Amino acid sequence: MVMTDTYTEIPVRLAVGTLAPHINKAMNALDTASREVSLEAGLLELVRARASQLNGCAYCVDTHSRDAVTGGEDPRRMYALPVWRETPFFTGRERAALALTEAMTRLTEAPVGDGVVATAAEHFSEVELAELMWTITVINAWNRLGAAARPWPLS
Repeated sequence: MVMTDTYTEIPVRLAVGTLAPHINKAMNALDTASREVSLEAGLLELVRARASQLNGCAYCVDTHSRDAVTGGEDPRRMYALPVWRETPFFTGRERAALALTEAMTRLTEAPVGDGVVATAAEHFSEVELAELMWTITVINAWNRLGAAARPWPLS
């Protein structure tokens, strides 16, 4: 099948970074800090991509999926990320991180259960768990900004 159409351009809705640069600077500093952790880069990209899928942030889904694959992630696992529970492609550690990501991202549906945190604690040290929770928090903030303002064009 040959596609002859070009992609549809999705315009920026509100350039929040330019309009509120002092907040953008602080958010970028928080993002940088959340990347200076002991956790595996690949795991963090899975978490960022999954939260972004749930939040409907097209820019972040694209960015973190590409970053994961560029970093060595198997594209097949990225394709299966929305159905990670139904595939054999993820380790127990990754499953615990993804379950925590989903619970923290879907707070409007239910509180984060003790069982989800306890399972994650079986796979992560306390420091790693804290770093993971911060990473999930930061990507959720970016996602909400991206989904609402669409401040970054996809290219």
